[in-house]
Amino acid sequence: MEMKGNPFFGTASSMDLPKRPHRLPPNARPAQLSRDAFAHREGHASPLLPPLRPEVQARLEQAVLTIFSQSDFHKANIRDVAKQAGVSFSTIYKYYGSKERLVFAFVDVWLGHLTERIMDHLHGIEDLKEKLRKVLWLQLDYYERNPHLGRIIFMTLPMATWMADKTFQQKKMIHLYLDVLKKGQAQGILTPEVRAGVLLDFMLGMVQRTFVMWNQRGCQESLAGQANVLFDMVWRGITRPDQ
Repeated sequence: MEMKGNPFFGTASSMDLPKRPHRLPPNARPAQLSRDAFAHREGHASPLLPPLRPEVQARLEQAVLTIFSQSDFHKANIRDVAKQAGVSFSTIYKYYGSKERLVFAFVDVWLGHLTERIMDHLHGIEDLKEKLRKVLWLQLDYYERNPHLGRIIFMTLPMATWMADKTFQQKKMIHLYLDVLKKGQAQGILTPEVRAGVLLDFMLGMVQRTFVMWNQRGCQESLAGQANVLFDMVWRGITRPDQ
């Protein structure tokens, strides 16, 4: 069986957060990554296509969120998306080329929104512990507000297929994490016994497992409300014993 999930994916209060199960945050822009962008990434030529109208992108985004968060990835298809979005099959295929590229395009944009949010919130925070605490809370808060996205990333996408696509790399987000962790090691705060990448795997693996079980248990309590307790456990695991 092919593994599913996402190794990339997370101080604030434990306030009750409004649920927006089918909608990304208000400041999130509709996904604008077309087949041309994928062709450029993969090094293949593609005829120049005009951008899809914003309302078409928005309908596609909604359909992808709904269908791929509620269906098995291998059973869902472009025709399902076309029917729900009210967009022709030929248009979707022309712009995205395949079911995989369609979903990866939107996931790439959605994770980009999370990266931008993290960068915005980290401005002005100098303390390493509070910086990492904030990052964890932001991730849990984002997926609590957008549970359909969390289900796609952590539970629906087939890992081997996604890893073969460049959208899996999320270089901007990963470099942001690694820079913080490496500085913590250089300052003698975080354990030097493993690479910064291993610390990152530990932290993000916890986010994934926490979301999956929160979903399995019916999303009954605030996911972000657990951030402080979870972070204290993570912090004890990644710091030097004398800290």
